[in-house]
Amino acid sequence: MSETGFLQEAGILQKYFGKNMLLFFLVIFMIALGFLSLFIGTVPLAPSDIILALMGQSDQAVEIIVTQLRLPRVLLGMMVGASLGLSGAALQGLLRNPLADPGIIGVSASAGVGAVVAIHFGLSHVFPLSVPLLSMAGALIATFILMFISLRDSSVLTLILVGIGISSLATALISLVMNFAENPSSLQDMIMWLLGSLENRTVTDIQLAAPFMIAGWLLMWGVHQGLNACSLGDDTAQTLGINLKFLRLRIILGSAVSVGAAVSVCGSIGFVGLVVPHIIRGLIGHSPGQLLLPSAFLGAIILTLADLFTRINIGNQQLQLGVVTAFVGAPLFLYIIFKTRGAMR
Repeated sequence: MSETGFLQEAGILQKYFGKNMLLFFLVIFMIALGFLSLFIGTVPLAPSDIILALMGQSDQAVEIIVTQLRLPRVLLGMMVGASLGLSGAALQGLLRNPLADPGIIGVSASAGVGAVVAIHFGLSHVFPLSVPLLSMAGALIATFILMFISLRDSSVLTLILVGIGISSLATALISLVMNFAENPSSLQDMIMWLLGSLENRTVTDIQLAAPFMIAGWLLMWGVHQGLNACSLGDDTAQTLGINLKFLRLRIILGSAVSVGAAVSVCGSIGFVGLVVPHIIRGLIGHSPGQLLLPSAFLGAIILTLADLFTRINIGNQQLQLGVVTAFVGAPLFLYIIFKTRGAMR
């Protein structure tokens, strides 16, 4: 074997084992963080209480706190973070734009329209699930528009422009509904929902959103080779046998469905899908297909950490989840841009 061939194989092995070690660390850290999150709350619980509650052998009150309040909150946060991280990595690879995030396709804002409509008309008081259900409906409408456009015109520029148009229209509709809100309480509820939260989420919320998030993950499963080929250019990707229209449809539809479901149960969460792929890219390289799975796990970790911060009382108030992710994500993203500005030119 020539020296050049040996070095190439060594580089491949290094990347392979580096990615596997990173995945192993992320999974272990995610599980440990999730278990730690079960201890954080207004009611202090001992480790033995947590373990017995998970095994169904504790007092009824403790079991309710752990299995019906804290555990669903942790699991839902991980699933939402994974959806945002995975979608962000897939969209950045598809659009070949490091500034792309799930919000660029307009699904998050469209989900917000359904939520504020439900709150404005008082449906949330009559039927609590009306907020996530109408939010999901708004996300699905945006998804169908994107899917229709993707089938007719698969160009990247068209997808970006359509997403921006949907997002702008949805934002305008949200502002219109809030402008006509006569009840200050309803307006407050709208604002709090738009700021994002995992508080008081139950198993019912997981049952509502999980099937859609999992469906989105499955749609994006196996697109790594296509993304790697697309990084070489559309012509090269087609030469390698990649169906670009089908690839874009899978990623756009998968991202829209999973992110729409995530937003429907926890509100708008910014910067996770934008920042996470950049962090992973700095650890294992710029191959877009290799970023997907690590970005999902890191997204779950970051959102779980952010949710822990929301449980800290500041005076008599608690921070909302979207506020925490914005405060952490925006400076971090500016730092990443500063460090990588030469490579992005």
